[in-house]
Amino acid sequence: MTLPSEGKLLRIFIGENDKHGGMALYEWIVRRAREEGLAGATVLRGIEGFGGHSRLHTAKVLRLSSDLPIVVEIVDSEEKVEAFLAAIEGAIGEGLATLEKAEVRFYRSGEASADG
Repeated sequence: MTLPSEGKLLRIFIGENDKHGGMALYEWIVRRAREEGLAGATVLRGIEGFGGHSRLHTAKVLRLSSDLPIVVEIVDSEEKVEAFLAAIEGAIGEGLATLEKAEVRFYRSGEASADG
């Protein structure tokens, strides 16, 4: 798979405890991205953060939180990212989604090339 040099970075900020269809929302998003043929997705777990309710979520031992911040990042062409976001937006009850330009420098799968 190749990516255009001008792509989009989609970041979805949600909570670790958010669910969709009985599954963790971040897992559902990644699986859906794979089904839709997007180039890839990465889930990042934050150690501290707050969102729209201004409630602090932290991984500190003195204040155990099982609802830590989660960021799902996806890079692909603008068309694929926009279509994907429109398809999943209804599943996200609380959260934030951002889009920004992404300059794709390389995208390598690790598969042996036809040349070598």
